[in-house]
Amino acid sequence: MNDAQPLRAAAWMAGAISSFSLMAVAGRAVSLDHDTFEILFYRSIVSFLIVLAVGSATGAISQVSTRNLRLHLVRNLCHFTGQNLWFFALALIPLAQVIALEFTSPIWVALLAPLVLGERLTRRSALAALVGFAGVLIVVRPQVGGLSPAMLAAAASAIGFAGSALFTRKLTRDATITCIMFWLTLMQAVMGLICAGIDGDIAIPSAAALPWLALIGLTGLSAHFCLSSALALAPAGIVMPMDFLRLPVLAVIGLLVYGEPLDTLVILGAAVIFAANWMNLRPARLPQGVETARSGAK
Repeated sequence: MNDAQPLRAAAWMAGAISSFSLMAVAGRAVSLDHDTFEILFYRSIVSFLIVLAVGSATGAISQVSTRNLRLHLVRNLCHFTGQNLWFFALALIPLAQVIALEFTSPIWVALLAPLVLGERLTRRSALAALVGFAGVLIVVRPQVGGLSPAMLAAAASAIGFAGSALFTRKLTRDATITCIMFWLTLMQAVMGLICAGIDGDIAIPSAAALPWLALIGLTGLSAHFCLSSALALAPAGIVMPMDFLRLPVLAVIGLLVYGEPLDTLVILGAAVIFAANWMNLRPARLPQGVETARSGAK
């Protein structure tokens, strides 16, 4: 890795952080008009059209195959579940709290990797999981009024994202990014349609909601692209700590846009979760392709 690569990776991560932050704001903007299934349905349609257009223009669409279709389905069920829980929590609790709980995803990756990928669970990973759990307790403070459904949803979304990351790792052995994104957006559009339409009532987007839904679809793709580009330039141990900047960015957005107070204990708990992630990533020194799978993605 040359000296310029970490700087280029940081530039890509700035794009990823901006994309994730915009997606959070857009998701909250349409949460009163659409339920989470509808949001995922419309997001997936937008994303699928973009993948189809770009893939066709570049010729990459020829990389799409039906090989490992069952694995694609499992991966996308994990991601669809995690994303729905994330959007549900986004509308009900402060942005900083949602993001802090989401950052437990890499810890879940480490814990579930032995089951999904047959990797060994190290003592350091187990200790990191305990430290991360302590950070979660600081964030949610269950002794004060109990856990709200939104807090539980935010915490559970991290497990969904972890499952998505693990099965993505398995898929990348045989499938290209274009193939993965094609099945991601198509399958989740179908899942969203089924879940949103199960009650026979799918809300048609208003003129005011359309730009926000389009932004969710666009930023969802751009966030994944920027994150993947950053991980291609530098190891996860360097890249993923940069993602932690999303917390102060969204905390400030929550303060300025929604009047959410800066919660010192949320920041403290998030710092503990970050320390757990750093503990798990720092000593690994694995090959870059292996380290990449330790990151989670929405």
